[in-house]
Amino acid sequence: MQVTTVPELFLTAVKLNHDKTGAKYLHVAREDSNNLFSVQFRTTPMDSTGVPHILEHTVLCGSQKYPVRDPFFKMLNRSLSTFMNAFTASDYTLYPFSTQNPKDFQNLLSVYLDAVFSPCLRRLDFWQEGWRLEHEDPKDPQTPLTFKGVVFNEMKGAFTDNERVFSQHLQNHILPGHTYAVVSGGHPLKIPDLSWEQLKQFHALHYHPSNARFFTYGNFPLEQHLKQIHEEALIKFQKIEPNTGVPPQQLWDKPREHHVTCGTDSFAADPKKQTMVSVSYLLADITDNFETFTLNLLSSLLVGGPNSPFYKALIEAGLGTDFSPDVGFNGSTREAYFSVGLQGIAEENIDTVKQIIARTIDEVIKDGFEEERIEALLHKIEIQMKHQSTSFGLSLTSYIASCWNHEGDPVDLLKFADKTARFRECLKEDPHFLQKKVKQYFKDNPHQLTLSMSPDEAFYDKQATLEAEKLKEKIEVLSEEEKKQTYEKGLELMDLQSKPQDTSCLPALKVSDIEPQITFTELETSLTAEDVPVQFCVQPTNGVVYFRAVSSLNTLPEELRPYVPLFCSVITKMGCGALSYREQAQEIDLKTGGLSVSPHITADDSNLDVYEQGVLFSSLCLDRNLPDMMHLWTEIFNIPHFEDEEHFKVLVKMTAQELSNGIPDSGHQYASIRASRTLTPAGELREMFDGMEQVKLMKRIAEMSDIKPVLRKLPRIRKHLLNSDNMRCSVNATPQQIPQAAKAVEKFVKAITRSKKERKPVRPFVVE
Repeated sequence: MQVTTVPELFLTAVKLNHDKTGAKYLHVAREDSNNLFSVQFRTTPMDSTGVPHILEHTVLCGSQKYPVRDPFFKMLNRSLSTFMNAFTASDYTLYPFSTQNPKDFQNLLSVYLDAVFSPCLRRLDFWQEGWRLEHEDPKDPQTPLTFKGVVFNEMKGAFTDNERVFSQHLQNHILPGHTYAVVSGGHPLKIPDLSWEQLKQFHALHYHPSNARFFTYGNFPLEQHLKQIHEEALIKFQKIEPNTGVPPQQLWDKPREHHVTCGTDSFAADPKKQTMVSVSYLLADITDNFETFTLNLLSSLLVGGPNSPFYKALIEAGLGTDFSPDVGFNGSTREAYFSVGLQGIAEENIDTVKQIIARTIDEVIKDGFEEERIEALLHKIEIQMKHQSTSFGLSLTSYIASCWNHEGDPVDLLKFADKTARFRECLKEDPHFLQKKVKQYFKDNPHQLTLSMSPDEAFYDKQATLEAEKLKEKIEVLSEEEKKQTYEKGLELMDLQSKPQDTSCLPALKVSDIEPQITFTELETSLTAEDVPVQFCVQPTNGVVYFRAVSSLNTLPEELRPYVPLFCSVITKMGCGALSYREQAQEIDLKTGGLSVSPHITADDSNLDVYEQGVLFSSLCLDRNLPDMMHLWTEIFNIPHFEDEEHFKVLVKMTAQELSNGIPDSGHQYASIRASRTLTPAGELREMFDGMEQVKLMKRIAEMSDIKPVLRKLPRIRKHLLNSDNMRCSVNATPQQIPQAAKAVEKFVKAITRSKKERKPVRPFVVE
């Protein structure tokens, strides 16, 4: 047993090993009522049948003690959980939940332990979740047989997302030696090669305590967790040698190149520019925590924000629309890698991009980084350590998962203060410390991969042909008897899916298990001299001050309304006052945890025709930087810059590209926004701000040869938005910080303009 305090995160870590099975355990004790449990298994498949992904789905189809299909879903109305889910990564599978109620914690723990260690794994569950042959109409044996299955269809969807396809190829080709060479989620053409027997074997070997890592977090007592996990799970097992480790990748002696194709993107601003290219470098083993910390920082210096060398050299060269997918540091595999490149380029510019990357690396080795940028990054780490979120436990389990998965030390990983101090020491001893790392890992590293991907008009047709061939191959080997069984199996599955479930075996909370009173959050509201309401909330914020403001859109003319999301995304990136956009980005990183601006639509629950529309401004900073943060907001409100047409073009292209890339993953959200637009006035506005209307508008703007007419709309929007007429603010801080925060907000409100003339609201049914 090893007990370590980590003062900077206000936690105590307890590391344990289970004698009988070798299971690893980490408990993080912290004054946080949102307690979390997770169990993680190292799952390292050697083929692309998607076995870990299908297994993650199938274990959640019922277990020995709780033989209920989809126990997670059925627990929703029997529990007060704040989170329940499961994730399949490239080399581990994670099952986390969180709750604030002690009895609920025990109930959920019981369901989770039984699901992973004693699942039913019935053949019908495998057919439903993995893959099966079934008639198009299961009731009619005359209709053709097709492939069906939850994971099969999910992965078909995943392979229409070009960013994801690129990232998948990148990982497969830069780490070709072991499990990373395959698709752990499953490739649609390989999934039908998996058998039910193989699934059960994979479970027996991988879902075993000897291959498990248990994690608990929060203020519930550790003893109770250990007792329950031992009695309900570990006691049933003996130690085994799972041999699931990932060996180090054999290093290459010379760089490699690889080209792949993908489907075309109908939302691309320029159809002739749909090629992506990146150069990636294999870095250090992720269990070397300090080296990983250094390389992660180095990566942010290279690609983070408009002051980084690669942003200046690649994004501002106007060759593409945005960085290539998976840009920067990737630490989710046994050895980390760094990737940089462009998307939205013409195929003939691939070599140009490679030359720019090589030249930029040489320049960085020669010139190094400005001290201010390094300070800004270290400041960012300090803020991240202090920033409290309600899902801190979930962030921790995700943060340590990869390192711990490969026998790294998860507790050492959390000691940010030590690493920051050591990093400063290294820089002090050798001012060229970072330049030497760039030379070692980028310039002199032969293990580098150039990956390019361009669209093929016939890509989806080719995929469909391959799938049809696979289907034919599967059907041809079926005897008449097996065809009959396939039809019967389809009917049996339909019958099972339509049967009501008996959920009485699942644990549930009783009224007596629940606190009779909700903890009340005290708020205090006062008016500034300018009659702007400010809400103060005292919270234990670790020395961080949170500021938010909402400014109303009521007076904005209709024709400017569609441009509000664009206004929000560029207003903090164009420069303000005496600061250019580069200086502004530097100042934001040095003094704040980020400034964000977003459209804000809130419907009135009691009257669907009434809603509030506005723009939300939010930011956080360390208390010592509060005057600087409020000064930045003052300058953005009073003297925003709208002159730099070239930089505006760059921002527009990036926004349009991000929206277009997000469609495959968020199709259901776009459909839901679209469907609700005619139901309420707020729905109509959501479609304009967050729906396909916005995607199409951004595509049109990105295609414009002359962008000035759009740029000229921004100062007009600013007149209606960036003033104190229809505004309210809120501050969350510790009791000691409130007086200083009140002064800073008062000063901000006084400094920003009030509109001279009274403007009439454009939409009368909007709440004032």
